[in-house]
Amino acid sequence: MRRLLQYIGHRIYTTWATFWFVMPFVVTYPLQWLFSRQPQWHRYLHALNRAWSMLFLRMWGVPVAVVHKQKLPAGQPCVYVPNHSSYIDIPLLFKAIPGHLNIMGKSSLAKVPLWGPIFERAYISVDRENRVSRGRALVQARQTLEAGRSVVIFPEGAIAEKPGQELLPFKDGPFQLAIAAGVPIVPVTMPYNHRFMPDVGGLRVRYSPLRVVLHEPIPTAGLTLNDLPALKERVRAIIASEFDPKAAGVPAPSPFVKVRPQNAPPRPVGTPVAR
Repeated sequence: MRRLLQYIGHRIYTTWATFWFVMPFVVTYPLQWLFSRQPQWHRYLHALNRAWSMLFLRMWGVPVAVVHKQKLPAGQPCVYVPNHSSYIDIPLLFKAIPGHLNIMGKSSLAKVPLWGPIFERAYISVDRENRVSRGRALVQARQTLEAGRSVVIFPEGAIAEKPGQELLPFKDGPFQLAIAAGVPIVPVTMPYNHRFMPDVGGLRVRYSPLRVVLHEPIPTAGLTLNDLPALKERVRAIIASEFDPKAAGVPAPSPFVKVRPQNAPPRPVGTPVAR
């Protein structure tokens, strides 16, 4: 009976979370589409996305702690480099980082129905397997910094395989950008996102408090590309320093869900999947 009640409670919470993830976007979609049409309106689009993120985080009922290790430099654009562990990373960053941000995301985001074209027009999409796309994205990011806007780039380039435990190897791009532009790098740690909404190939939501740590900005003025390896390792160590060993790994699915073995044959199309 206890397991049944836990399962029912989980399903209710997942349904509630899904509703408040989707509905704000549906309601605001006409305005988002309109604001994405002109670059001078992108500031309003970002403000709308920030309000949307704050709304559904509040409606999910999870406490969110935003920790500033040091006051961020006023009026100074920065390159923010967070760990990547969950679908909820971008909304949480929209809530935690002030100002009119630009964010670099994988090109597949531009293919998401409805949201994709908006993301492609308003933010930076990149195909990390394509050298031309990577170069174009860094040029866009440099132009963003020169316009006085901060940029968010996930240095791992993908969601970690062992979130909250190990970081993937860092790409050079964010560090090359910060050194070339002479702007500070701000490491960001989000240690619990994967506990709340893990990357499991479908929607799985578990109640979990969230935490965002904005570390002390690291100046890059005077650095050269020879300093890049040491800068990467320094940022990597800072981000990992706020991981919680007790929160390592992806939470298990509901005990009522049958987990298929990795070598199992493909499921026939149309077969429902319990989560």
